[in-house]
Amino acid sequence: MYNVYIKHKQLSWLPWTLFLKRAIYMEERYLKPIRQQTTQDIVYKQVLDAILNGAFTRDEVFTEVQLAESLNTSRTPVRGALQTLVKDGLLVSIPRKGLSIRNITQEEQDEIFLLRSSIELEVTKKLTSMTISKENLMLLNNLIRQQEEAMNNDDNIHFIDLDQEFHLMLTRLANYKLMEQVLINLHNLTQLMGLKAVSRKGRMKEVLVEHRRIIQSIEEQNTESASKFILDHLNNSKNALNFEDR
Repeated sequence: MYNVYIKHKQLSWLPWTLFLKRAIYMEERYLKPIRQQTTQDIVYKQVLDAILNGAFTRDEVFTEVQLAESLNTSRTPVRGALQTLVKDGLLVSIPRKGLSIRNITQEEQDEIFLLRSSIELEVTKKLTSMTISKENLMLLNNLIRQQEEAMNNDDNIHFIDLDQEFHLMLTRLANYKLMEQVLINLHNLTQLMGLKAVSRKGRMKEVLVEHRRIIQSIEEQNTESASKFILDHLNNSKNALNFEDR
């Protein structure tokens, strides 16, 4: 970002100064500096992808030193990235040993689905009381098409990312900002669970069908059907998780 100063009052009448002032205003109003990625950002992304891709087993313990050597970088950015992942709830620190992937307990899993069911039921009720624009319906259906592409490409992580965006978009359209923030805060934990759920054969196809039913019932403003479909969808996801844990 740069600043321009007009030092001499006698120049202020020039037409180009008005244009320049306007350009500077527009720059300050709309343009923001591009944030450069730090080494810590890169380490965070790589370790996060490894966690979500299943590169680490549940019982595996790894250390800051091991990761620094594997990534061929210094320990400082690795330490910062790992601290953030612990804060995000994806890793747990084991004293005098290292770190491991957080194991979501059955109680925590039940609590997450209870919270999501309560929120998303209210979301669908509100959406069916509204008239959703064709543009917003197109956005929802486009997410489903992208999910189908991710499924065909066996891209589980992108599929789950789109799944999260689908549910967040519903909440956004209902203008429930606080509820949306709660779902965002649960994103990492639900992503870990979601990857387990979609690993069951055929689950991704089921998710697409369930999402389409939810959209259709919202478009038809059918509160009863929308409520049933969203709860069925969440229950099916929960059951898929329990199936994987057997």
